[in-house]
Order: sequence, then C-alpha cells, then structure tokens
Amino acid sequence: MYKIQTLNAISDIIYTQLKENYAISKEETAPEAILVRSAAMHDLPFGPELLAIGRAGAGVNNIPIDRCSQAGIVVFNTPGANANAVAELVVAGLLMSGRNIAGGIDWAKTLKGQGPEVGKLVEKGKGQFVGPEMRGKTLGVIGLGAIGALVANAASRGLGMNVIGYDPFISVESAWSLSTTIHRAGSADEVLAQADYITFHIPLTDKTRGSINGEMIAKMKDGAGILNFSRGELADSAAVLAALESGKLRSYVTDFPSDEMLCQDKVVCIPHLGASTPESEENCASMAAAEIRDYLESGSIHNSVNFPELQLGKPEAARILVLHENKPNMISPISAAVSQEGINIENLINKSKKDMAVTVMEVPTLPSPAALEAIRQIAGVVRVRTFA
Repeated sequence: MYKIQTLNAISDIIYTQLKENYAISKEETAPEAILVRSAAMHDLPFGPELLAIGRAGAGVNNIPIDRCSQAGIVVFNTPGANANAVAELVVAGLLMSGRNIAGGIDWAKTLKGQGPEVGKLVEKGKGQFVGPEMRGKTLGVIGLGAIGALVANAASRGLGMNVIGYDPFISVESAWSLSTTIHRAGSADEVLAQADYITFHIPLTDKTRGSINGEMIAKMKDGAGILNFSRGELADSAAVLAALESGKLRSYVTDFPSDEMLCQDKVVCIPHLGASTPESEENCASMAAAEIRDYLESGSIHNSVNFPELQLGKPEAARILVLHENKPNMISPISAAVSQEGINIENLINKSKKDMAVTVMEVPTLPSPAALEAIRQIAGVVRVRTFA
C-alpha cells in the first residue's frame, strides 16, 4: 500500500490514476509521495520514506529541488497540462494590451447613477479608450513550448497577426505543432526589433530573473506592448514603469500582480488566473498522479525536473534503480556490487540530467541485502530502489 499526502485541495480525478494499493490523505505523516499545487515546501521536513513529489502545474518554485535531488526524491511537474487555459488568457491579455478594455470597463463603472444620461456620456467619453486592431500587427513569442506554441498559432490563424517566434531549445513536438505561417527568428533581438507586441513564455531561473529590463526594452520598437504570463520576477518593475511613462512601451499585461504594478497607468494586472479553469486543474492533477504512479510501481520517470527521462515497463524479473550524482566512475562500482554475487545483469541503462543520473539494472533475481547496502554506501549514490 502506497501512502500519498496531498498538500492542497486537488481534483478527485487523481483516484482514476491511483486506485487500489493507494492510501491518499492530507493528514498522512509518512508519505512515499506528495501531490502539491501551490503550497510552499521549502521548510517542510522530508522523511526517509519520501520517494517522489508531483507538482500539479508547471512551475516548481515552491519546491526545494536541490534538497530533493540530494535526498533521492524525484520531482515531477505537468508541462502542457494547463497550456490551453493559459494560452486563452494570453490571447485575452493581448487584446487588452492593444485596446484599453480594462480601463474602459473601470471608467464605465463611474457612470453609475447618471440615469438616462449614461448612453450620452458613453458616446462622449469612449474616445479616450480607442486602440488598434490586432490584424496585421506583429506578435513576438519568446519561448515556443506548449503555451507559446498555442499562443503563436491562435494569433496567426485566429487574429490574422504576423507572428515571429524564438526558442533555442524548442522541442520536436512543439516545432511540429507550429503553423507554417510562423517565422522562426534566429535570436531574441530579432524578435524585439520587429514585434508590436511581445509575449514571454520562458522559465524563471537565476539567468532569466529581471531579464525584461531597460537593456531589453531599448531593443524593442517604440510603442510596443509586453505580455508576461510566465513569472512576475522576469520583469524589472522599475524599468518597465519608466518605459511606460516615457512612451517607449504602450502597455504591460501580467498575470502576476505586484505592489509596484498595481494601479499604474497602462498596466493590466490579472490575479494569476492563467491555470484557473476546472479543465486545467483536472488535467494537471491527472498527469501528476499518473507520473507518481508510474514511478512508484515501476521506476519510470516522465516529466521530472531533477532526474532524467526514463520510460520503463514492468520488470520481467527484477529491477534495481539507483539514483546518483552525475559524475565519472559511478557505473562500475554499482554493477560490480551485483556481479560479485554471480548475478548476470541482463540489461543496464544509464541516463543523466544536469547534476543527477539514474542507473537501471535488469536482473534475473535481486542481490542480497548486503549487496544493496554496498551500493547505497557508494559515494554519490542518493537512493536505491528495487522491483521484483
């Protein structure tokens, strides 16, 4: 029986993935896996039995990834599960960045109580909210993952925009999904120079934090609009506000309100509604639960942020899964501990991802507890699991 702890309210759809042999409770104190949405986990103690964390969403800023890696805890996320929900909101933000729809709605509310004069006042005052159409304008998309690709296609096919995108790490799947009308730029600067509106779909890292700054904005067309539905910290708020005040930027639309951005002219702050749809929440919960199930039952790793992709079926006989640091001379002592017991290793797989790696050995029978403990004691090994 696998014990699963839920740190947030999560869709009951998880029970379609985690059926028999699973005990799921928010009160579980010694879980083998945790399902989480937005709860902060940086100060949460992890027991030695914890094997995996499934994040029902794409961002993992609420999870201490490095600490998990060193404890042999595989962290999963659900890229693409909420992509359609976010993409739809980005399109709404795009329309609001061109035409001051939000400002117009706020202004219309001030006419309450004017009785039959409301219609006349509307016609008299609506001119202050005039804005351009999207058709024929150029949208720049920086980051062509699941969300960026959907936005690019919607803008090109649905809004009649010219779309130029840039992503040096684009996946084959995303590339195949892009409309042939979308131009792929050779650099981010090429996008900045051409786009009337720019939407960012890149992860928040130490390298990208504050990257929407004065230097980047200076490379944009005068009067461009920025959409930030990735993470608020991507933007240097002071630089964005200065550009809005000078007229260099037309607008800034974000799904991440901050005290600096709230109530500012030409800024639209949406209260982090990107993934707030019932469909998105179900998709994320189902995907996270399936990832946890496959890892617990067979050792398969799909959509992990700290360990490599590893698609495994159920073991034919027995399987040893070793999570370890990605450094030289790890495979030899691991395999030797098994071979020394006269056990033939029928198949061996080794994969790595940045600082961490996984070695899988398919064997006819499991070695002795002493041999498994010898593997655990190898410098750099962080977790050993067995399946039979």
